[in-house]
Amino acid sequence: MRFLKAISLGIFIVLVSAAGASAAETARLEGEVRRPLVFDQATLDTLPVTTIEVSYAAASGVVRGSYTGVLLWDVLKKAQLIDAAGVNARLRHTLLVTSRDGYSVALALGEIDPAYGNRKVLLAYQGSDSLTSVEHMRLLVPGDIHSGRAVRDVAVIEVK
Repeated sequence: MRFLKAISLGIFIVLVSAAGASAAETARLEGEVRRPLVFDQATLDTLPVTTIEVSYAAASGVVRGSYTGVLLWDVLKKAQLIDAAGVNARLRHTLLVTSRDGYSVALALGEIDPAYGNRKVLLAYQGSDSLTSVEHMRLLVPGDIHSGRAVRDVAVIEVK
């Protein structure tokens, strides 16, 4: 009887762990924002959809593609940035984008702010790359010559 209870408990733990893992696989935005976000379909449906064409140099040669998703600036507006006091406080923010495998890149908020750099940085959930999906979002920075900031499988975007 103890053996069966142990097996039942083991199965229960595995099921709970699997359920937690799938929830943890959803990308999220956190940090200096009033409304941290989880990038599930419901959240994405509340944001304007954008499609961009990108081209960049990769190890395999020039990569071109069309991607659909949400602009990172629209995501930040929804999350409501928390600015410190002072002149140009918004320009002091940075964004650290980290993939599930630990790869990270940084963006200055001024790059994507429409009043400054106005770069149309996309958080893509559909595109030429068949691996891109809501569960495996991709950050794309149009205008970059190399693919270093084209982060695959985004896990966390932290506003600092």
